[in-house]
Amino acid sequence: MCASGAGLAPESRAELLSILAGDADENIAQRAGSALLSIPVEAFASAAGKAEAAPQLLRYCAENLAAKPGVADALAKNKACPAELVVAVVPQLTTSAVQELIDDLARLADSPALAAALAASPSITIEQKKLLQELEAEGIDAKAMEEAVAEAEPDPHKKETMVQRLGRMRVMDRMKLALVGNREERLALIRDPNKLVQRAVLQSPKLTGQEVENFAAMASLNDEILRLIATNRAFIKNYVVVKNLLNNPKVPLDASLHLLPRLNDTDMKFLTMNKNVPETLRSMAMKIIRQKKLFQSG
Repeated sequence: MCASGAGLAPESRAELLSILAGDADENIAQRAGSALLSIPVEAFASAAGKAEAAPQLLRYCAENLAAKPGVADALAKNKACPAELVVAVVPQLTTSAVQELIDDLARLADSPALAAALAASPSITIEQKKLLQELEAEGIDAKAMEEAVAEAEPDPHKKETMVQRLGRMRVMDRMKLALVGNREERLALIRDPNKLVQRAVLQSPKLTGQEVENFAAMASLNDEILRLIATNRAFIKNYVVVKNLLNNPKVPLDASLHLLPRLNDTDMKFLTMNKNVPETLRSMAMKIIRQKKLFQSG
């Protein structure tokens, strides 16, 4: 089998040989190891990107092929790849693969070593480095946290307790809470002074459509978070989210203009009368209304 491949696709052969290379039988292990050398790098990159890839294949790629084109990126993009292996291949990652890892806040929160490796990556951009530096931020603005909790928890006693609890947490801990906490905690943490904590709220698997609708209407959120909501395909499938974003003066103009065609005629008309949003947005809404009337009359 090691020599002939037994009719297997290159990706499957790479995986099987990676397993056999660790066989207890030394003869089988040596033959498998030799046969691995004849497999194209593209086959390893393809196999390493599959969620069901064998652990032996992932380790072989990380230890022997990380510098080959596409292999390190494939390992990093595979959520099933152990963090220790991803950390090992970070120096070989492209800037786009580094960005994907930074965007995956659950992985960052679970592995401080990964965050540290990414910060030292030769491929990291200045903007990416600034974002990762937020993980190392010391302390927290007590007043900012108190204001963030105020709307989330109206009960004075519970509010004080939450402020104290969040104030003792490191950034990583608040990120984890943003991902797995309850609705009140998410409502507080979406206003957290740290951008990564805010982003983690939007990645929470517990986040509901109604919460996103509420976030979209909040002029108290920073424009970066509102942009993330406006460019998230899953979020903007919800019409209320779109409507709330378009009527929120804090949403960046380019994001609002992109969403404008999604608005129905009635809400488009109301938008033209909303003096809180930019004049450019209202003018474009009026142009769309006039254009539609021309088409209908013609």
